[in-house]
Amino acid sequence: MLSIRNIVKQYAGHRALSDVSLEVKSGDIFGLLGPNGAGKTSLIRIINQITAPDSGEVFFNGEKLNQSHINRIGYLPEERGLYKKMEIGEQMIYLARLKGLSRVEAEKRLKVWFAKLDMESWWKKKIEELSKGMQQKAQFVATVLHEPDLIILDEPFSGFDPVNAEIIKNEILELNRKGATILFSTHRMESVEELCDSIALINKSHKILDGEVKSIRNSYRNATYLVEYNGTQLNFDGTQPFDVIEEKAGSDNDHTIRIKLNDPNTSNDVLQYLIPKTRINMLQEVIPSMNEIFIEQVNLIR
Repeated sequence: MLSIRNIVKQYAGHRALSDVSLEVKSGDIFGLLGPNGAGKTSLIRIINQITAPDSGEVFFNGEKLNQSHINRIGYLPEERGLYKKMEIGEQMIYLARLKGLSRVEAEKRLKVWFAKLDMESWWKKKIEELSKGMQQKAQFVATVLHEPDLIILDEPFSGFDPVNAEIIKNEILELNRKGATILFSTHRMESVEELCDSIALINKSHKILDGEVKSIRNSYRNATYLVEYNGTQLNFDGTQPFDVIEEKAGSDNDHTIRIKLNDPNTSNDVLQYLIPKTRINMLQEVIPSMNEIFIEQVNLIR
């Protein structure tokens, strides 16, 4: 769907992007991650042809990115851009017509979206009369109304309460199921775990990590396990096939330990050691979350 090749972008004395290359597969939900100022928004603006790269190229479905692709892209910017004093219904129709829809078709689709998101009473309201979350909901509709092939969402959950964040998350998943490719930038690592097929992490203008979420998490496995057992709290004398990282005593003789295997031991060795000594309730490998990986990678090059 989207091939980003060796993009460089410089603003006066600031390098926003340094030789960044990415591949976004058709039908994927792709997370663009990074701390503030990393270069994410600069890259998004280049994909949307708001600015041009100093060097490098972007390809959309095998074609070099050009003006004809604009109507096939939906963009929700982090800084919202709706007209505050214009009626919402008319504003949605205006924006849809800029994307090539007829007025009749725009009205038909709007009625569906307004009913779906409980916005039916908003048609004559003005943006300035709405809360930040309600404004966000209206702009989301404007982004997807023309049914784009590629939907770019910059911090899509900003301003939403948990209920509306869940609603929008489900709509994103539904759009993806219907065939849309989703590229979104977010600071919400839990959203990455829930939604993304693949991610790229950008920091200080450089891409420092990319790939499928599952593969990335698996690559950071470090032989750490969580063990819950019941009975008398165990004392470890150094003969066990693991090191104890953390130990917590619970109620009713339930205890939890976080352990790291000593090479070349396996989880089976842990069980063989513990089973004669206590009753095991759970043995579970602890795979680092995307949030933990994000923090580790960003801290590496501070």
